[in-house]
Amino acid sequence: MNTDRSSSPGHASAGESVVPPFAVVPGGQVQQALEGREKEIVEVVEAAYRLHGAGRTVNPPSSFLRFPDRPTSRMIALPASLGGESPVDGMKWISSFPGNVASGIPRASAVLILNDPATGYPFACMESSIISATRTAASAASAADRLSRDRPRPTRVGFFGTGLISRYIHTFLEGSGWSFDDVGVYDLSADSAAGFRVYVEQSGSAAAVTVHPDPEELIRTSDLVVFATVAGEPHVTDPAWFDHNPVVLHVSLRDLAPEVLLASTNIVDDIEHCLRASTSPHLTEQLTGNREFVHGTLDDVMAGTVTVPGDRPAVFSPFGLGVLDLAVGSYVYDRIARTGELRRVDGFFHELSRYG
Repeated sequence: MNTDRSSSPGHASAGESVVPPFAVVPGGQVQQALEGREKEIVEVVEAAYRLHGAGRTVNPPSSFLRFPDRPTSRMIALPASLGGESPVDGMKWISSFPGNVASGIPRASAVLILNDPATGYPFACMESSIISATRTAASAASAADRLSRDRPRPTRVGFFGTGLISRYIHTFLEGSGWSFDDVGVYDLSADSAAGFRVYVEQSGSAAAVTVHPDPEELIRTSDLVVFATVAGEPHVTDPAWFDHNPVVLHVSLRDLAPEVLLASTNIVDDIEHCLRASTSPHLTEQLTGNREFVHGTLDDVMAGTVTVPGDRPAVFSPFGLGVLDLAVGSYVYDRIARTGELRRVDGFFHELSRYG
């Protein structure tokens, strides 16, 4: 699915360069533009994956800003360029400060800058923690569907880690047509697990909700497992926990030991991006000295060039591509632009004459 900015105020005809107006898009507008449109957004994300697989994107490695005095915190820059019928460039700037949770505010905060590909000028600054969570959840929902097509469709989902990302993934699974008999919950924080249970029960889901006392029980009783933690290194090490061959959405990327990945079918979003920064796939490459354990990308699965057998666990490990943020951000921008409710900052770019 493509967005269309041809009617936006900054659009120029062929051969003409016009500085686009600059807009600030707050979180309330972002949420309103996305709410209840899970199926559409999954299509937007899948279209971005296809463009990426076809070589019609630019997605450099993310840049990490770390702090010697705050070792658990980090900021990440994800520059990207998305081609297609409505091209856009830009960058997501996202921070992760786990200590925020103890203060009652979310761990992550983010902005997304959208740039006009004709002039390079930014035309929007958007609140992006919602966009980031949305594209992550839509990617996970797509993978759950694609990786389960050659096996019985999962009816028991387990959430390992119960923060905002798990909430969004649950919303996207249900909103894109999934229904579950059981929802399992496990978190190191009993309060977080209890809060997630209340969220699921109040979401309208008909599933029974179980808070599990330990991770093994959660995994063994789930045929779709969602990892959404802040783990910095693998903590799930026993491949036997996955003997029932579940689909695993390894969203947090550092939970599974190499032994688990080596016993599974492994699908990633982008091989070069995923096998870096001490992710579980990166550690597996270092252990084995090769990448043969990676069977392909989600785009390969969508295209039918890679099949996912049902006789072993299927693990999706997405590094998170900046082009997905651009795709969802453009979708949001275009929806708001069509309503005439963009909050433009007149005169944001002041020096527009080369010679004064």
